[in-house]
Amino acid sequence: MDPVKNPYTPNAGATPEIVSGRDEYIQDFLVLLGRLDRGRTNQSMIIAGLRGVGKTVLLGEFRQVAEEHKWRVLELEASKHDDERFRQTIYAQLRTALYQISPTAKWGDKAKAAAQALRSFSLSIEPASGAPILSLDIPPAEGIADHGDLVLDLTDVLISIGEAAKEHGTGLVLLVDEVQFLNRSQLEAIIQAIHKTVQKKLPLTFVGAGLPQIEELAGDAKSYAERLFKFPNIGSLSFDDARTALVASAELEGVEFQNEAIYRAFELTEGYPYFIQELGYQVWAVAEGNTITLEDVEDAKDAYEAKLDSSFFRVRLDRATPLQIAYMRAMAQLGPESQKAADVAGIMERESTQLAPTRSELISMGLLYTPSHGYAGFTVPHFDRFMLRAVPDLEIPPAQKRRTRGTTES
Repeated sequence: MDPVKNPYTPNAGATPEIVSGRDEYIQDFLVLLGRLDRGRTNQSMIIAGLRGVGKTVLLGEFRQVAEEHKWRVLELEASKHDDERFRQTIYAQLRTALYQISPTAKWGDKAKAAAQALRSFSLSIEPASGAPILSLDIPPAEGIADHGDLVLDLTDVLISIGEAAKEHGTGLVLLVDEVQFLNRSQLEAIIQAIHKTVQKKLPLTFVGAGLPQIEELAGDAKSYAERLFKFPNIGSLSFDDARTALVASAELEGVEFQNEAIYRAFELTEGYPYFIQELGYQVWAVAEGNTITLEDVEDAKDAYEAKLDSSFFRVRLDRATPLQIAYMRAMAQLGPESQKAADVAGIMERESTQLAPTRSELISMGLLYTPSHGYAGFTVPHFDRFMLRAVPDLEIPPAQKRRTRGTTES
């Protein structure tokens, strides 16, 4: 069929034509904004889930909802940056947000105070970092956002901007993706700042998304995080929702699916949203006419797996050392479920203590997560299948002393 009309979008973070199975979370976000608009508080959310379940897409839906309700949006993809770089990034974003909340010609007292707080915040950023400064001749606030402590400074700034938003009849939502890559001080700063804006009933909130370990990370950063946020864990779609995502997209171009094709597509993808988009894209490329058949899905299977292997999966494997690859291959050999560290070590004929640094490195890289004590699972669905395809034989590097990523393994 015509590739230009292909309705499927297997791109990182791209919003599909049909967003299915996420209405509950969008409704929760609408309630959150509505209550904050009325000066009432409500738990925000940090969305957890594996790769490919649509967390970034859901944040994009939240952005659209916020903009429709005339809220301002700050979007940030967290990275493993030190606090200096984090200050620079968040400062630049908050500076833009303040201008969106109120153009300089319409600044009231609260907006001016927010600008002064931001100026104070900027003074702690090294000049060499290249961070922009406010273009107006605004003196820094004294004793506000100038403590040299990220937690205290960010709290002062967000309270000031929240008060400015309230003064101008709007609000600000911080949408932060890949929350697990924030270090403890950065996550602590955001959580405490949001906690203070909640106490003051300001129209400012934070919604994050990340891998399944983020609830534990947030709790470690601040014990009250579990009361401040909801932690919905999103996963694969039900059959009915997966069917909608697959079939309704095709119907936009006047194409239908045979039932057998739908069942086979669900079997191959297990309802994971990204996989549905990739399979739909490949099926569209091989199908002819206006009806997609079981044979079309079977014909597209090899291309579907090859595309996932070469992009979605391979990019993660390419970052790993030989010992890390061997560890993940041993996990895959044990099956798709989360695996006990001792069992993986047994497959590799090592002690768990010997492999603990390797396991920690893989968690830090975002390739594994720990659903419970002593267990680790892949953060990417079907990664076990890929490892068995990509590494047919388990090859364990010699146990002599060697350098891995930032760690000496012995």
